[in-house]
Amino acid sequence: MIRLHKIAFLGLGLSATLAFAQPEFDLPTLESLAMSSSRSVQAAREQVNAARYAVDGAAAFPNPELEYLSGTARARGPAGNPGDARSVALTQPIDLPWRRSARIGAAEAGLDAAVAGSRMFEADLLARLRLRYFDVLRREAELKNAREDAALMEGVRSRIALRVQTGEAARFELIKSEAETLNAQKTAQAAGFRVEQARTLLRQVVGAALPAEFKLTSRLRDVPALIPLDSVRQQMDGGSPDLARSRAEVVRAERQLALERAQRWPGLALKAGMDEDPDTRVSKLGLVVSIPLWDRRSGPVGEAAAQLARAKNELEAQQFSLSQGLEIAYQQYEIALTQVTALESGIVRQSEAALKVAEAAYRFGERGFLEVLDAQRVFRAARAELIAARYELAAAWVDIERLRAAPGGNKE
Repeated sequence: MIRLHKIAFLGLGLSATLAFAQPEFDLPTLESLAMSSSRSVQAAREQVNAARYAVDGAAAFPNPELEYLSGTARARGPAGNPGDARSVALTQPIDLPWRRSARIGAAEAGLDAAVAGSRMFEADLLARLRLRYFDVLRREAELKNAREDAALMEGVRSRIALRVQTGEAARFELIKSEAETLNAQKTAQAAGFRVEQARTLLRQVVGAALPAEFKLTSRLRDVPALIPLDSVRQQMDGGSPDLARSRAEVVRAERQLALERAQRWPGLALKAGMDEDPDTRVSKLGLVVSIPLWDRRSGPVGEAAAQLARAKNELEAQQFSLSQGLEIAYQQYEIALTQVTALESGIVRQSEAALKVAEAAYRFGERGFLEVLDAQRVFRAARAELIAARYELAAAWVDIERLRAAPGGNKE
């Protein structure tokens, strides 16, 4: 057991030596790194480029059609002249203004939806990154406390072992202290594994640009200040990418419905042609009209109308959901802040003072070892609750920032 303890602390010293040379990162640096190097972010931005080209495609005019026919003319009477016959025709479809404006409007609304979708993806990525960031800080705080508990229990075990050897304490206390020491070392080992797992998950979100070995400069208590609810609500109504995308989808559905209704009107095309045979050459110029006789486009028009109704309902649902989610996030923030304040100002300090009193009383023989263990458990539980409350506070801030979705992760 003592050998395991020595190995653990040798490993701690090696980790500290390695950490000294590790590059340091704070949250804004990691956010910038993710936005500039993440392949998933680049893929989302390419979707915006595709939507821009879709607008160019919608604004393009239809291409003309060239028709050429060649054959042989045979005389059916003595007056006819046999020979070659040719026919050339050029057809230019007319892009009607009401169809063109609706088509371009639908494509531009699709571009707006793609831009908002890209911002939504970036906001979600930043939210995942921030949660992983604070999760690493939480796991590191748990590891620090677990190592302190292991060192404390080892010291207590050593003192009890000495007292057992001199006959001042019963062997039962030594057995109990050894069990508690092993349990503390096991907890510290598990906390170390959780730290490595949290670091790997953070690197997965940031991307390969984040080195495998790194160090975070902040602490779990370093949660940015919260913006007032009214300001965030106004900012969310005007700049939320979720709402912007839903509104763009409504506009696109409206343009698509107008386009489908415009398709009911006859289509027009200019046509010029020339027919040539051995005796004559005929030039023609006319107008081609496509008559919507059999297909009145009732199906596409009905589908577009249904899509418009769906988009409007989704917009209203999104507005209500975001408003309620924002209030819930602020309530969660206030609850976590209250818990952190109570734990920091009273519970943790009182439990730590009670532990010191119990340890002092045990050294003077006024209390038993079991009372020291109970005081240690209370103190460990209070510290664990404080770490959990700080993480909940950070998670609530992350949720509020995700709903606010400031471009580029700005916090102003």
